[in-house]
Amino acid sequence: MQTAVDYLQQYASVILGDIKRLVQAQSPSLNKAAVDHCGEVLKAIMSERLGAEASILVQHTLGNHLAFTVGTGPRLTSILGHFDTVWEIDELALVEKDGKLFGPGVLDMKAGLIQAIWAVRALKESGALQGHTIKFICPSDEELGSPSSRQWIEQQALGSARVLVAEPAVAVSGEAKISRKGSGRFEIHITGKAAHAGNNPEEGISAVQEMAHQILFLHALNAPDEGTTVNVGIAQGGSKFNIVADQAMLGVDFRVTHLSEAERLVAIISSLKPHIPGIELKISGGISRPPMEITPGNQALFVEAQASALRVGINLEGKAVGGGSDGNFTSAMGIATLDGLGATGSGIHARHEHIIIEDIVPRAALLAEIIRGHDE
Repeated sequence: MQTAVDYLQQYASVILGDIKRLVQAQSPSLNKAAVDHCGEVLKAIMSERLGAEASILVQHTLGNHLAFTVGTGPRLTSILGHFDTVWEIDELALVEKDGKLFGPGVLDMKAGLIQAIWAVRALKESGALQGHTIKFICPSDEELGSPSSRQWIEQQALGSARVLVAEPAVAVSGEAKISRKGSGRFEIHITGKAAHAGNNPEEGISAVQEMAHQILFLHALNAPDEGTTVNVGIAQGGSKFNIVADQAMLGVDFRVTHLSEAERLVAIISSLKPHIPGIELKISGGISRPPMEITPGNQALFVEAQASALRVGINLEGKAVGGGSDGNFTSAMGIATLDGLGATGSGIHARHEHIIIEDIVPRAALLAEIIRGHDE
């Protein structure tokens, strides 16, 4: 069976050009104008390479979300990939050097999106899309935790036989991401009573003292053997040295491997009680992303992907990782989901973010073979 490698190799320079074009359309998550401009560039590339038009979910403050459909077959595969980045405008430059392409969002995850487009183009041009429908689900707020797109992603993914996530592979080794931790966030606002720290401290109730008790309790919830981490990343309180603090705030992040652990933490943190009489707690937050667990469906898809990878000369391994993605949502819906099928490289969310150029064609071919599956 002929693979997509030969076809894609003919267009290697064009694919690289498309990646540069999308990276140059810088798209910091909170800059709606920039994100929407990037969306226009993505729409143009989709139209040029696949003849696909966008279905747009308009947003008022964040970037618009885009979906594209290619093919009309009964087997629906969704490809998931965001086009927002963590980088502000001109914070990083686009540089090609020593076989690597550096730039804002090039690894996370604009190269993966372009590779996916060309994977589908290779199948379309060879007639291998018969029997398939491919849906590209492209949200614009993943780096913010997908606050405006989660419901839309879940609606778009309904009916999919599988979801392939074009997020970057694990470092330069190219492993797929077979499970991801789920995450949650809480804000805890603490109210005490102010008093003069010298004249009448006994009349005060220190929110900062209460904050210290709560921090120690929260960090005691860490359970490394279960893959559970709890981190108080923000601790703010008080106003002046000589005033018993009447206000404090904690920002809490947790990561879990299993949904049961997330539910346990939510129950505990939501029902925190004051340690000091007279203190009031106001608690908000919960689960941001459910964990992507190694379900039977996810495992079966990974095994199928391994067989597909061998056809293009790739020995595909899998790895569990700590960070989450939008694939967590589709996995929690019970849809077979495989992540980390995008570009190889290093430096996600770091100033040396880059992709490995020579891996672009093999990774695009890998995705094409996974989509094609055992049709031939």
